[in-house]
Amino acid sequence: MPYKDKGHLKIEDRGAVLVVRVDGGPHQEFGLDISTQLDKLVDRADRDPNIRAVVFTGAHPERFVSHAAVRWLQEEGAASPTVGRRGAAAVVRMAKHVDRSRLLGTLMRKTPMRGALQLERLHTTFLRMNRSGVLFVAALNGSALGLGAEFAWACDLRVMADGDFFIGQPEVLLGIIPGGGGTQRLTRLIGTHRSLAAILEGKPFTPAEALANGAVDQVVPQDKVVTQAIELAERLGKRSKGSVAAAKRSVYFGGSMSLEDGLHVERAEFFARVMSQEGQTLMLGYLNATDVTGELPLYRPDTYTQALASGSVPGRRSTNER
Repeated sequence: MPYKDKGHLKIEDRGAVLVVRVDGGPHQEFGLDISTQLDKLVDRADRDPNIRAVVFTGAHPERFVSHAAVRWLQEEGAASPTVGRRGAAAVVRMAKHVDRSRLLGTLMRKTPMRGALQLERLHTTFLRMNRSGVLFVAALNGSALGLGAEFAWACDLRVMADGDFFIGQPEVLLGIIPGGGGTQRLTRLIGTHRSLAAILEGKPFTPAEALANGAVDQVVPQDKVVTQAIELAERLGKRSKGSVAAAKRSVYFGGSMSLEDGLHVERAEFFARVMSQEGQTLMLGYLNATDVTGELPLYRPDTYTQALASGSVPGRRSTNER
């Protein structure tokens, strides 16, 4: 039976936080339809200054996202000519350039190259999430394999349900490898050797193993996953959207470069924020508070606690300031 789109995203607007339920059809699979809608959602969140965080969870009662729609992968693979590793490298390089051209992209999506373009677009969407000032939180209400896990790895934070659930990369058992970023993002989360061993075996992590390895940030009872993820999103979403974007770009992209190149990325992001109106206003408030109280605000426990809760250090106006 030919692959047909079945999934969609159900978006609940909660002000600064969007709660998105991923509905992947009867088997809770991630297909082209969800990929396309996700791209539009990331664009919306990026453009709207009032959206500070997005929480993703699964519509299925025990699955976040099962994995990619295998029929989708198989049919796109079958539609493309068989090539070796060098040929495949050339195809994906071409897809990267073609995807940036609206006219060429539209034309090429009607050719056997469409699978490479679809994958390029998904990677671009995940990378936009990594560059964004919006926080993306995966509320793993159940299991996630393959592209479901890769979707979670592409988020900034992960809260997973405790119980008989699992998360991992089983692609080797189907004669393929992770293609949605698993070899790269899982490696950056848990380290090269543990990532390679997990990918080679194809065995997923239990919630406890995922937490111990650093693949998820919290493990909580299933009925509290979404609530906990929303609380996390609301709290960290109070931080400056510009500073969140700068920190994410520095860590995600600078952190995988050489030390010298990574420090260059950090310097550029740092200076952009130091010169920003927001950064200047908050720093001047800090200086004024120091003058008024005679102590550095971040060395006052009550002030630090307040800053963590509100997302910025509260400033005080000096007595000479009008």
